[in-house]
This record gives sequence, structure tokens and C-alpha cells, in this order.
Amino acid sequence: MKALFFLRHYNDIDHVTPVVYKWIQSGHQCDVVLIGSNKFRRDFRVQYLSHLSGVRVAHIRELFSWVKYLKWRLQMLMLTRNVRRIPIIGRLAEKLADRFDESKRMPLWQDTAGSLLNRCFGDSGKGVVAFDWIERNSVICVEWVEVVVEMAQSRGLGTVSLPHGDSPHASQLIRRGERRVEPDVTFSAAKIFDKVVVPNELCATRFRPFLDDGKLAVLGSPRYCEEWLKILAGLMPPSPLVRSNSRLKIVMFLRKANFTTFWEEVGEVVHMIAGFPDVELIIKPHTRSGWKQSLTKDSTIKQLPNVSVASDDAHSVHLMNWSDVIIDLATSVVFEAVRAKKPVLAADYLIAARSAVAFYMPETELRCRDDVYEKIKHFLAQGFDDFYVEEHRQRFIREMLDFPDDNVLPRYVGLLEQAIR
Repeated sequence: MKALFFLRHYNDIDHVTPVVYKWIQSGHQCDVVLIGSNKFRRDFRVQYLSHLSGVRVAHIRELFSWVKYLKWRLQMLMLTRNVRRIPIIGRLAEKLADRFDESKRMPLWQDTAGSLLNRCFGDSGKGVVAFDWIERNSVICVEWVEVVVEMAQSRGLGTVSLPHGDSPHASQLIRRGERRVEPDVTFSAAKIFDKVVVPNELCATRFRPFLDDGKLAVLGSPRYCEEWLKILAGLMPPSPLVRSNSRLKIVMFLRKANFTTFWEEVGEVVHMIAGFPDVELIIKPHTRSGWKQSLTKDSTIKQLPNVSVASDDAHSVHLMNWSDVIIDLATSVVFEAVRAKKPVLAADYLIAARSAVAFYMPETELRCRDDVYEKIKHFLAQGFDDFYVEEHRQRFIREMLDFPDDNVLPRYVGLLEQAIR
């Protein structure tokens, strides 16, 4: 059986690579087409996929002429929300999109979509096309994805939307400007697919208002299942981090800039941690929007001798392996640490949200500055062995990562096979 996987950015690659691996291990073939930045051609997971027998990896600009790719890219930029938000350029993009309307854009969308489908499937009429969770604010405009999906369905191909992340929040009003609890139309684009896959029920609640029950599948987490974690451990590039003689090593993971974060108090916590002798702290900004976050520009933090900001070549797994304890502002990257039984401190009081980690494991929650101080004192004096309530941790693993059981990756392959039939 044949599949066509489209990958956009770091998160897609992180969460879809395990599905591609299992698809190939099950005796199938696939094309992987990168439609985001060309730098991801060098990503270690993409490199891994490119060496698997039965996988063809290409960036989309390698598959079109330069003229066609440039036209495709310019049409894409006209419609993406990130561009629309930029002063002057955004207004120019809107005017161009009004003048060059959908009817004029459609021939290029159809030409590029048809070319990619022909390259992968030929005239077979059998196969499946997989995107990640395409959202209304995606950097790849929904209009083009709709054309690819509609054209694939008209040829009898299955279409599936796979996870590009997880749900680190157990609450809904988490971004700046959100003031009403109601369905988030950002996720409404999912209805174009035959199937939308989520790892757990927390993620499912985002999509349920827009999908019939038959379209939504809850299959567990491909990224954080044990089968993939064992393989990933052997794929990671060498860590740039060096273990020192400090007694306690802490990593702080930050969220994207559009999520509400109380930066003044985050700064206070950083300075307080820096005041403990023999403690090291590394701050990990968000992969795509860390440059927008005030903490990484704070000159007083840069002067602290035992505090540093993670370099771009330090992957989250490197940081977790280096650390003894993790302070988390609601990110899904720490789910791997929970599975490994490494202490995660859910700093919910630093954000306008309830984290999934604190929801399932109340013993992880930081509710005030005193909690931070007392937890660090405890770790320095008594270590980490008694941190989790094991019953809580097992429930988190069972409901968030291994739902309904730990046979996760075969379920994903089974769903893709069913989409083809």
C-alpha cells in the first residue's frame, strides 16, 4: 500500500515520523513531501526516514520548476495569517488576494496538487494522503490543502489528518484575547478529511464540535509511545550539553508567545532559582516563537552565572536527559519525562491555564512562589524518588499516551490501511 505524507515544521516531523516508520515496517511504501522551510531537509528524523527502504523524501521545491514553486509560494504567502499580521505587508497581501481572487488562484493549486498526487500514486486510485492537523491559522494556507484533499478524494484516495502535537492544557481560555468558552474555529478545517486522529480525549474535545463521531479516532500518542521512544533514543544526534558537578540541574520549558504567560513572575522565579548554590538552570524558549518572548531578552537574566538559554542545537530530549528536574509552563514535550518518571513541576500559576500534567498529577503543581522554593529545597535535601504518586502517573500514561492500550503505532497503521480500503 502507498501513502503520501506532507510535513510542515518541527512538530509535524516529531509526531508523524513514528507513524511513517511503522508504516514502512508493516511492508508498505510512501512519499514524504516537506512543504515548510527547506532547513528541515537536514533534520535528523527526516534524515532517518530518507534512509528507510520504501520511503522517498523530497522538499516541494525539488519537485516543481523554480517558476512554479515561486508562484506557489507567493500565492501561499498571500493567504497565510502570519503574513496578514505584519503591518503594511499584511495589508498589501490582503489587497493582492482580493485582486488575485480564488478563481485565479485555483489553476495553480490544481496543477501543483495533481502533480504531487500523480508522482506518488500514478493512476492506481489506491492510497492515502496524510497531513498533520491543518488549522485555520496554519502557515500553509487551508485553501491549497482543501484542493489537495478534494482532488485525492475524487480519485478514490483516503485522506487523514494526523497529530502534530498533544494537549498540554486541561482548560480552554489559554491565549491572549480569549474570553469566552466556546468551540475554537481554528480547528474547523479538520472537517475536510475522511479521518482526524488524536492521541487522547483532551485533544478530541477541540475537534468534536466540528466533526461527526465517525470521523474522529482516538488512538494514543505516536510520539510518546514506548516503541518509538526506544528507537528515538538511538537516532538522537550527540548532545551539546555537558554534565557538570552541580547538585541540581533544572530545565524550564516555555510556551509559544501567543499563550498568556505572566512574565514578571517567571523572571522572579528564575532569579530565585539562581540564588540556590549548586543549582543550574537552562531556559528553553519555544521552538518557533522564542524570539518573541521577553524572558530571553532580559539582560539581568543573561548576567546570572548559573542560568543560560538553550542553543538551537539542543533538542528537548537533550535537555531532559541533562536535567534532574523540569519546570514546565504547559508543553507536551514533558510527557516523555513523565513516562521516564523524571520530576516535572507544572508551573500553572505562571500561566493563565490549567495544565494536563497538574490536572492528572496534582502533586506536580506549583501554585505560588513558595512552592517553587520548597520543591527545590526538597530535591536538594532528599532527592527525587518520592515525587510522583504512582497511581496518578499511571493514569496519565494510560489516558494521555497509551489510549486505549500500549499498542499505539499498529493502530495508526491499521487506520491508514482502512482509509485505503
